[in-house]
Order: sequence, then structure tokens, then C-alpha cells
Amino acid sequence: MSKRFDKILPVKSDTTELLEKALKLPAEARAALAGFLIESLDESVDEDAEPAWVEEIAHRIRELDSGKAKTVPWSKARRIILGR
Repeated sequence: MSKRFDKILPVKSDTTELLEKALKLPAEARAALAGFLIESLDESVDEDAEPAWVEEIAHRIRELDSGKAKTVPWSKARRIILGR
């Protein structure tokens, strides 16, 4: 396992094994797992968040459908985000 995890916290053997198995999952499964783990950290629920996201998603879809917003492939977006 990468030493980067050892620096974060002292990892028990069962946690290390679980992490190693998770890292072997396909990217889509790892992303879903990460999402579930992040959601599990939320202790409070913002009742206004879901309706706001529904509106934001609808707005973005309208912009895509109208041609106002342009898409880029993930590989290019990732390079931009990582500054490569």
C-alpha cells in the first residue's frame, strides 16, 4: 500500500486490507464508494439543498440543450484541473 495513507493515520490491518481491495475496484466503483463514504460523514441534512440542486441541474441541462454551454472530454478537463 502507498505510504501516503500511513501518513494520514495509523491504519489497522483490517482497514489496510479493505483499502487495498477498494483501490483495486474499477474507477466507477471507486467513485461510487467514495461518494457513499462522504455521504456517511454528513451529520445534518440541509432541507433546501435538494430542491436547489434540482433547479441547478435543470438550468445546466437547458444550457447544454440550447448550445450555450459546451462540454469537454473528461481527459481534457482532468488535465486542466491538474494543471498539466
